[in-house]
Amino acid sequence: QVQLVESGGGLVQPGGSLTLSCAASGSIFRINDMGWYRQAPGKQRELVAIISSGGGTSYADSVKGRFTISRDNAKNTVYLQMNSLTPEDWAVYYCGADVITPDFILYPRRFWGQGTQVTVSS
Repeated sequence: QVQLVESGGGLVQPGGSLTLSCAASGSIFRINDMGWYRQAPGKQRELVAIISSGGGTSYADSVKGRFTISRDNAKNTVYLQMNSLTPEDWAVYYCGADVITPDFILYPRRFWGQGTQVTVSS
């Protein structure tokens, strides 16, 4: 089994910054894409940013220029540096990873973390 554990959420004032981390562990053969998603109260979960195993990135329009996704393949960890936070960024942030496990190498399966709360408020 694969576990994803997020950390780094919390309360921040508008204009502030936070860095989220997500470490994958368990029975891992290879991790393809890793991404950050968020879900605000009453809204659907949305993609924030995604990064491939080779480092290619893609961002939601709402966070371009403010958020930066990165990963450390040796540590199976993905990061999200969030700058210039606004109340619209207030949400639970989830880490997702497409993982190939030794017992199932045909194609990657999506695993999720438990989520970390980001609150932007003065």
